[in-house]
Amino acid sequence: MRAPAHRRVALAGSVVGAVLVALDGTVLTVAQPALQRDLGASLPQVQWTSTGYLIAVASLLVFAGRLGDRYGHRRLFAYGMLGFAAASAGIGCAPGIGWVIGLRVVQGVCGALLQPATLGMLRAAYPPDELGMPIALRTSAIGVAAATGPLVGGVLTAHFGWRSVFFLGVLPAVAIALLVLLVRDPAPRAATRAGGLDAGGALLLGTALACLVAVLVVVPGSGWTAAAVLAAGGAIAATVVLVGHERRAPSPLLPPSVVGSRIVVAALGVLLAASAALSGSLFVATYFLQDVLGLDALDTALRMVPAAVCIVLAAPLSAVLTRRVGARVTTGAGMALMTLGVFAFGRLDTSATGLAVGVCAFAIGAGFGTVMVSATEVLVRRAGVADAGVAGGLQQTAMNVGPTLGVALSTTLLATGTGFVTSMATALTVLALATGAGAVACLLMPGRARDGVSAESRRSTPVPPAAAAPPPPTSRASRGPTAPPTPGR
Repeated sequence: MRAPAHRRVALAGSVVGAVLVALDGTVLTVAQPALQRDLGASLPQVQWTSTGYLIAVASLLVFAGRLGDRYGHRRLFAYGMLGFAAASAGIGCAPGIGWVIGLRVVQGVCGALLQPATLGMLRAAYPPDELGMPIALRTSAIGVAAATGPLVGGVLTAHFGWRSVFFLGVLPAVAIALLVLLVRDPAPRAATRAGGLDAGGALLLGTALACLVAVLVVVPGSGWTAAAVLAAGGAIAATVVLVGHERRAPSPLLPPSVVGSRIVVAALGVLLAASAALSGSLFVATYFLQDVLGLDALDTALRMVPAAVCIVLAAPLSAVLTRRVGARVTTGAGMALMTLGVFAFGRLDTSATGLAVGVCAFAIGAGFGTVMVSATEVLVRRAGVADAGVAGGLQQTAMNVGPTLGVALSTTLLATGTGFVTSMATALTVLALATGAGAVACLLMPGRARDGVSAESRRSTPVPPAAAAPPPPTSRASRGPTAPPTPGR
């Protein structure tokens, strides 16, 4: 039986929105050298086209998710997509690097509006037991975008110039935004949490995340400068004040039902560790394959293709496994596989064959694809519909901060050894330890489902009156003192 129209539109919006954001980041990386030459920009200015976007999106994701919870995920998604498209078109027409940086920040704000909504729409449209496959399709699409982004960006930049990469997603973004606005849910949206939006909590959380991202971006290249130390202090101070503020707030930005759950904390930790390990490993692998083995950019990409392919293929398999054996086993197995792949890559040297590199890439990609779906499903499913945007915002925050942390950690550790191979072994061993710790955290996640409903779901679902045990039958004897049974009656 075909899914209702509102579900198909929610899934299409979730997939297209996530793909356009992922594609935008990958094609920009390829186009940056041409952009720098054409606009006469310095390297730090070009780096700010990525850093400005990252700071804007990371600092606003959770608050944007709360806005979606209050006013509707479809509306926030559509507005975010339209703004993202307008900013992309503006960058394609930008006369100077200052305009590009400013519009990239605008893109980050719009990306923060739409990214949590891609998960919030799915949570609102699908029953909890059917979330796995939509999330898997979304994950597979992101994997395809990440794998094909450099190729698409290279072709467009070579034939049509760097500006063409920003026009790539304008029409699809406008089309999917209008479609989401036109097709509405069949039932009116239920009322969500009462109270305000906790602007104070949003400001404190945004400040903490913005300072954290700034530290992770600046320190690996410039060291602990005065600005980096100030940003680190700001992140710590904002976090401390945020904790106290959230405890007193009548309607906190981070509701205790979400952040107070050990399952949610475990899922976020797993996603943070896995995304850090993936990005850190790919960063190290790129330099190893090109600077140590002497491969060109195309051969490097081909050697790492198994990672991207396995992310795409593992996502739907993970949805099936999670439903059959539970998130604990599925996520733990994915983290263990990823740990082995990262650790094994760190043992490679100048004699590494293409087969050895491919096997490591296979393990890393298959493990990440599995973890991405199972941990995300747990996180979104655990949150109620009223808090789905916050859960989506937390998931997207982990997926934005994790890669930045992984690359920063790898960059720092690569500078500690006497040779690249030795430094690579150190960096990837540390990343493997991080994924191993994430595998331990999987023990806190829900176990095997029974009859399609997990134990955690049963605990969180009230028993309807009709399902309650019937009272004992009433007899005449029960109306007075209990009489002893009469033999033969």
